[in-house]
Amino acid sequence: MSTPLDLAALKTRQMAAWASGDYAVIGTTLQLVGEQLAEACDLHCDERVLDVAAGNGNATLAAARRGARVTSTDYVAQLLERGQERARAEHLEVAFQEADAENLPFADASFDAVLSTFGVMFTPDHAKAASELARVCRPGGRIGLANWTPEGFVGQMFKTLGRHLPPAPGVQLPSLWGTEAHLQELFGERAARIAVTPRQFNFRYRSAEHFLDVFRTWYGPVHKAFAALPADGAAALEKDLIELLNRSNRAGLQSLVVPSEYLETVITRR
Repeated sequence: MSTPLDLAALKTRQMAAWASGDYAVIGTTLQLVGEQLAEACDLHCDERVLDVAAGNGNATLAAARRGARVTSTDYVAQLLERGQERARAEHLEVAFQEADAENLPFADASFDAVLSTFGVMFTPDHAKAASELARVCRPGGRIGLANWTPEGFVGQMFKTLGRHLPPAPGVQLPSLWGTEAHLQELFGERAARIAVTPRQFNFRYRSAEHFLDVFRTWYGPVHKAFAALPADGAAALEKDLIELLNRSNRAGLQSLVVPSEYLETVITRR
């Protein structure tokens, strides 16, 4: 008989992973995704907007720049501090609050729009997180998501990590959030409409080695994977990631530009 999946223990490990390194180093490069999502959700001045699993605040800042009244949440306090620094630098009024995406401390229908860019997809309990996003969004409001797809570069990077450091049995892949079928399963009953748009984000670095140096130093999941492996295992993982990066590179030998597909989704709440 298989052992039941301990979601609480998994979440604790995930929190430790995202708190390691400094995600903001990578997160700030993804700001374009937050801007595009804010436009896709057609945010208006003075709308109440919640950013869930906000990281260092890309969607938060994009919404605040459009005059929305934004609450930015994450379960890692260090990431919220990075968002606060950015908001202060731009003189934007944003409320920051520690919160778990699977147990949001807000009343039903509290927000006109609920956003998450590459955040809520990493929750252990997909159904519970989706239920919470829908619960706090008012009827007729929008839930805007940006999630890496399984086929895209980041999805393949996590697949490579999984070959070297297998996840616990029964864990749902984060990249499932980047598939229309999974989103329909999670939100279908609560959605008047689900609009999905495949998009590409281009990672730009000097070389595959430069990308890997940045990610293994600052990006929690990669940082923790290398720390958990013995020297020969780490060398094998490095080799596979370098191969994936070079295979995905469209910039030739002089630089690194790696397109990574993500799914931009706007769900209109029923």
